[in-house]
Amino acid sequence: MKKIKIIGLFIFILSIILAILSSYISNQNKINTNILNTISEQEAYTQEISKNIFYIYKHDNISTKNLDKAIKGFMANLENRDKNLSQIPSILVKNQSQEILKLWNEFYLDVNSFLSQKQSITAYTSILLEKLVNDIYNKNQKLIIKFDQLKKIHQVYFNNILNTYKNIQYILFIILILLLIYLFTQIKVILTFINEFTNRSNKIIKNSSIKDLEPLKEASKNKDISEASNNFNILLDKINNSIDYSTNSIEHTTQSLKQIENNIEEFLELIYIQNKDIDVELTKKEDAIIESLDELMNITSKLDNLKYDINKLVNYQK
Repeated sequence: MKKIKIIGLFIFILSIILAILSSYISNQNKINTNILNTISEQEAYTQEISKNIFYIYKHDNISTKNLDKAIKGFMANLENRDKNLSQIPSILVKNQSQEILKLWNEFYLDVNSFLSQKQSITAYTSILLEKLVNDIYNKNQKLIIKFDQLKKIHQVYFNNILNTYKNIQYILFIILILLLIYLFTQIKVILTFINEFTNRSNKIIKNSSIKDLEPLKEASKNKDISEASNNFNILLDKINNSIDYSTNSIEHTTQSLKQIENNIEEFLELIYIQNKDIDVELTKKEDAIIESLDELMNITSKLDNLKYDINKLVNYQK
């Protein structure tokens, strides 16, 4: 029973650990999805910024409203990305993120330079704007490459971490299954013992007898059940032995009483033969002896009945 309690405790602990682990893996999946979405949004924002720069360069008097919106979106997204990446203890991911941030600062500086140069018309404005547009385009391409690399690095890191936790989860799950199987076998043994013990108890109550009652099997490896079976069998043996001893004692007593009856009868016959004349005193003594003889016969009969009733209790008949 102690083993079952310990195994039950282990199963409870493993269930809690598996629940926590499953929750952690689910949370990591959400974080991974958020990070990948954030990186993809940043990539889209840089492309949007680059596209708006090209439109502004090609067309005069175009509003910078969409450009400003894309820049604000990228900056807000950058804070969200840094917040998510702070939960990732990967040096490669952090280094790649720093490279992106450095390249973004250069990209953003060129964008501001383009907007400033667009507002001040000089002899070299056209040449400077063309150079800035080319730099913005090239840096945008580099940012896209860096973003793709960051997604790949993060995905590799995440997959490695996820596989580690999943392997731990599988191992714990297999251990849990094995413990449940072992617990089931132990409970099955206990239920079998309880069922057998209950059936025997009901049989004793119903028949008011232990006749034909066989000892419990001791094949179980469970210490408590084995001990209970041994105790039941020992008790059954003691009852049988006690009844056997009582039966033998009653039989010996009955034989002794019958012998006494025979002796008294012989004694009465001897008195009758040797004393043909009727004597009052002798007659009284003879009546007392006959009365005692009747009582002995009555006792002998009762002992025979008692012996029969006792034999009905045991698993064999004498």
